[in-house]
Amino acid sequence: MPSSVTTAAPAVRLKSVALPPEHGGWGFVIEPILLGLLVAPSWGGLAFGVAVLGAFLARHPLKIAVTDHRRGRRYARTAAAERVAAIYLVLVVVGGAAALLLAGPAILVPVALAAPMGIVQLGGTLAGRGRDLLPELAGAVALAAAAASIARAGDGSVSVALGLWAILAARDVPSILYVRERLRLDKGRTHAPTLVLAANGVAAIALALLVVVQRAPWLSLLAVIALAARAVWGLSPNRRPVPVKVIGFLEVFYGLLVVVLAALGHHLGL
Repeated sequence: MPSSVTTAAPAVRLKSVALPPEHGGWGFVIEPILLGLLVAPSWGGLAFGVAVLGAFLARHPLKIAVTDHRRGRRYARTAAAERVAAIYLVLVVVGGAAALLLAGPAILVPVALAAPMGIVQLGGTLAGRGRDLLPELAGAVALAAAAASIARAGDGSVSVALGLWAILAARDVPSILYVRERLRLDKGRTHAPTLVLAANGVAAIALALLVVVQRAPWLSLLAVIALAARAVWGLSPNRRPVPVKVIGFLEVFYGLLVVVLAALGHHLGL
């Protein structure tokens, strides 16, 4: 068993341990919180959103601390990461406890359903493989469940809650596949757009079925179709290569489009 060794190091920039380096993950945590609160606002839902945000932010400092401990080393960043992770975990505990007190145990059902996917994502993160496809997909779908819990906290029905989760899953999975493939394509690497286009098609069909059985508004289907059109164009020979940051900003826009249209659809009955 390796001994713990304290290693001198320059002062640590707080941002490097407090904020995740992958900026794309922000959309996957903000979108379900925002959608849930727009559809069924409540103080319990807001408290649950704080807990979810704390859990999302805790992953990065936990990964740093665990990695350093595995190496038998203790750097300045190790202590900083431990302190930051502790603060974030306090948000999880306080936010979760407040949500339970305000909204009751109904919010835990989506959490339980999403837990296996969350474990896959956390395991990948702590193993340094958080950006692999399976942990990334699992983490996005697990975070999407927050919309269902927040909707339940606001007295939303089970069908509405699960519908919100499905809408975001139909946005997240094809989008992750698209961005990965788009980056490969723009860098001149081998690419296979078939899986991306198939995923977009399956997402649109699945959401169309939910619309037919009145478990999702048709405006949400319109948003998912827009995402499919974006994928077809973005992977076509006619696309224009753009910087990675532009792709990221566009994905934020598309995510907000899904949230706004889904929320409007629920409130307007469309």
